[in-house]
Amino acid sequence: MSGHFPFSAARGTSYGLAPRMAISAFFEKNQFDMATQEAYYKWWYDWTKAYVEQDADLKATMGMRFKHYPMGQHSEHGFHLNGKYWASCMDDLGAFIRNLILPKLDHDAEHALAEEHEKMVHDLKAQATANYTPAPDVGLFRHV
Repeated sequence: MSGHFPFSAARGTSYGLAPRMAISAFFEKNQFDMATQEAYYKWWYDWTKAYVEQDADLKATMGMRFKHYPMGQHSEHGFHLNGKYWASCMDDLGAFIRNLILPKLDHDAEHALAEEHEKMVHDLKAQATANYTPAPDVGLFRHV
């Protein structure tokens, strides 16, 4: 399933990119503006939270991570330039999904999720194109 989601390849193997850079490239390729990036993140957050609530082990060990929206170490920090905030948040959430949930899914569930994801991306692309502004040409992920 590593090719279906922008965060699903192991760290450092997504065509030589860190997952947050792959996610950022995914957002730019699909011309997602900040609102659409957040909607993409929210879709995954809601899906993951619902999955965690239904899995007794994950709920007991990781359920507290979903008491705050958005979740993850970058969730309260907007220190990435060029509007890469949601790519950083999605990297945190995506690592959780990639490492703890995707290995639990069977073949049919993986493909059903991939189809839902494809439909969601298609719907978001239709919303995003009207408001998209390309990122300025400066280095990615510089911290201030």
